[in-house]
Amino acid sequence: MSLLKTIDTDPSFAPRQSVAHPDRLISGDPSFKTWAQDVAREEMIHTGVWEATPGETRSIKGETFEFCHILSGVVELSPEGGAPVVYKAGDSFVMKPGFVGVWKTIETVRKIYVTVM
Repeated sequence: MSLLKTIDTDPSFAPRQSVAHPDRLISGDPSFKTWAQDVAREEMIHTGVWEATPGETRSIKGETFEFCHILSGVVELSPEGGAPVVYKAGDSFVMKPGFVGVWKTIETVRKIYVTVM
């Protein structure tokens, strides 16, 4: 097993497709694609590529730490009680455990993600 993993930002395999959970949907009709590419540390760390179409959803991280690097598109994150922040291609950010807010996809977004549970 190699300890080096290259993340394919344009995977050729089929993604897992999903839609917003009704309890978290705020507006629009966003759909999601996930290309899971690596799992490590007894399923605690997940890495891959994720894509979302325009819409707004509640983001609730719980105990999960998530690093994101935006490959394409534009999103606006509004932390509960905080000012909105816009991220676009080339930007990176972290949502720490306990994060609660609104994820608004303005233009279809594709990101690399690393989650640690």
